[in-house]
Amino acid sequence: MRRRALNLAALSLLGCGAVSAVSADANERVTLQGFTEPLPPLNYADDSGKAQGFSVDLLRMIAAQAKVPLEIQVTPWVRATQLAAGTPNSILFSLTRLPEREGKFKWVGPISGRRILLYRLRDRSDLQVKDLKSLQGLKIGVVRESAAAKRLQAEGLRVGEELELALDDSSNLRKLLAGRMDLLVMLDWAAAWNLRQLKLDYATLRPVLELDNAYEYWYGLHPDCDDALVQRLQAGLNTLRRNGQYDKLRRQYFS
Repeated sequence: MRRRALNLAALSLLGCGAVSAVSADANERVTLQGFTEPLPPLNYADDSGKAQGFSVDLLRMIAAQAKVPLEIQVTPWVRATQLAAGTPNSILFSLTRLPEREGKFKWVGPISGRRILLYRLRDRSDLQVKDLKSLQGLKIGVVRESAAAKRLQAEGLRVGEELELALDDSSNLRKLLAGRMDLLVMLDWAAAWNLRQLKLDYATLRPVLELDNAYEYWYGLHPDCDDALVQRLQAGLNTLRRNGQYDKLRRQYFS
């Protein structure tokens, strides 16, 4: 009887070990589902629909470091957030890490800083901007319904007077280059990328005022994601920062 009990205990231990091994192996095979929006150069889709951009390339490098299979879908932001919320092993990006979002995700990052600037053309040295009050009477390009547009309106700047609203950054940049406005508001990443599309150097523009630099971009994982997976991804990013691959990739997109 005692021998039978010992045999059962041994089988039980073997069973637990087998379950642990299967669980660990299953964790290795988890495919991370990435969801993002068109926000070049951080994330966007090329003409064939393939995900591209700094945050996309960085995430692929992180996943390779962590040995985690990865799939990425580019879709409008509202749809991206819905898909990420309904997908257990999901990662949403590029995500501004705001206080109200803190408990809704498990975080890996930061991806990069987030600086929204007012720019002038390099040769417009006549424009002296010290603060928001000094913007009165100037023509300023800003994307319609953006946080920056709302803030400038709250500061008393008027649409159709000081503020010229556009659907996207590229439209504003072309107007600035054509001399149809004095200043434009743009994320520093977006300024560098849009200038590159026109084969112009980043130094074509001069930042005159910083509107916002309080937050950073991060990857936001589904709150039910395994902590071990989150740690592996963060370790992968840390490795890329230490070995210089992060800085090398950044220079490819931001120069």
